[in-house]
Amino acid sequence: MIDRFRQSWTSPVGRGFIMLATLQFTYGFAYSAHNSVHTNFWEDVLLFSGPQFGYMTAIREFGGLTLILLMALLYRVSIPWLTSGAMLFMALGFGLFGIATGFGTLIPWILISSFGMHTILQTQFSLGMSLTTQERSGHVLGRMAAFAQAGTFVALISVFLIFHFDLLSYKATFALIGVVAAIGAIAIFRFPHLHDGVERKVEPRRDPIVWRKEYRYYYLLNLLDGVRQQIFFSFGLWVLVNRFKLGVEDISLLLMAVTFIGVVSSAYVGRLIDRLGERRILQAINIGYVIALGGYALSGQMYLACIFYVIYSFISQFSTIGASTYLRKIAVPEEIAPSLAMGVTILHATAVVVPVVAGIILNFVGYQIPFFIACLAALVMVGVTRKLDPQAQRTAARVALDESRVTSAPGVQPVAVDEGAAS
Repeated sequence: MIDRFRQSWTSPVGRGFIMLATLQFTYGFAYSAHNSVHTNFWEDVLLFSGPQFGYMTAIREFGGLTLILLMALLYRVSIPWLTSGAMLFMALGFGLFGIATGFGTLIPWILISSFGMHTILQTQFSLGMSLTTQERSGHVLGRMAAFAQAGTFVALISVFLIFHFDLLSYKATFALIGVVAAIGAIAIFRFPHLHDGVERKVEPRRDPIVWRKEYRYYYLLNLLDGVRQQIFFSFGLWVLVNRFKLGVEDISLLLMAVTFIGVVSSAYVGRLIDRLGERRILQAINIGYVIALGGYALSGQMYLACIFYVIYSFISQFSTIGASTYLRKIAVPEEIAPSLAMGVTILHATAVVVPVVAGIILNFVGYQIPFFIACLAALVMVGVTRKLDPQAQRTAARVALDESRVTSAPGVQPVAVDEGAAS
C-alpha cells in the first residue's frame, strides 16, 4: 500500500489524483457533517420555523449566484490556489457556525462558507477533468465522487457517535468540521497544472467570463436543476425532522445508507456516463427524480419517505457530473472553468427565489406542493436531455481544435462522442 502510494506520488497525474482525492474526502466530510447537523441546530437551538429555513437557504445560495463575478475577478488566480482559498473560507464559515445566537448572527457565517463552498463546486470538476482525457472524464469524476462519499460516510458515523453519546456540543462539532475543511485546503494547494492528463509548466489560460449560445443546453440543465435541487435541499430534511420527528442520530443513519450506496457505485455510474453518453444517463436520472420527488410528497409513512429520500439523494450527484462531461465535449479547454462557473451561477439564480417562494407556499398549503413543483422541473428536464448531442453541438472553436488534432495525429479520430449514433 505504501509502495503504491509512493509510486503514484512520483507522477504528476498520480500526485494530482491523491491531492484531489484528499480534497474530495475532506470536502465530503465537512459539507455532509455540517448538513446533517445544521438542520437540527436551526430547529432545536435557534428555533427556526419552516419559512425561515427557506429564507436562510436563499441567503446561503447567494455565494453561488455571485460566483461568475468572483471567478471573473480572480481569473488570473490558478484553479488549485483558488480551490485552496475557497476551502479555507468554507472552513472558517463552518467552524464559526456554532457561535450564532439567532437569524442575524448566523448570516455572516452562512455567506463566508457559501462563497467557499460554491467555488469548490465548479473547480473540483475542472481539476478532476484535467487528470484524464474526455473519454474517461465520467469515470474519473465518478471515482472522485466516491471519495467525497467516503468522507461523507466517516462524517455521518462521527456525527452519530458525537450526538448518541453526547460527546461534543453543537459549537465544538462545528469547530471540528472547520478543522477538517482546512486540511483539504492544505492538500490541494500544490496541485499540478494538467491538461488531458499531461503536465504543463504554466497554468492553462482561462477566460474571465464566457456566455455562448452554443452552451444553451448546458445553461438550461443548470437552471432546471436549480429549481429541483433547492426545493429538496431546503425542505427535504426539514420534512423528516418536523413531520416525522427524526433526530440527529436518525438523520445520520439515513444519510449513512445513501453514502454507502454512493461509495460502492459512484465509479460505476461514472463509467456508464462515458459508455452510454450524457443523454441516456441524464434522462434516466430525471425520470428517477420524478418518481422520488412524487413519492416523497405523497408518502404519509416515515419509512416510505426515507426510501424516496435515499433514491433521490443517491442519483442527485450524477446530474452535475453528466452536465460537466457534456460541456467538456463541446467547449475548448480555456472556456471550461468559466463556463462551469456560469453554470453554478445560473443554478443558484433560482436559489435566491425558489426557497423563499416555496417556504411561503409551504407555510399556507403544506409541504407537498413545493415537491410537486420540483417534480415538474425534473419532467421538463427529461425533454431537454433528449436534445443533447455533443458531436453536433460543439462550438466552432472546438471543431477547429478537434480537426487540428486529427491533422497532427493521422488516424486519430476526434474525441467528441456522437450520441445520436449511439442512441
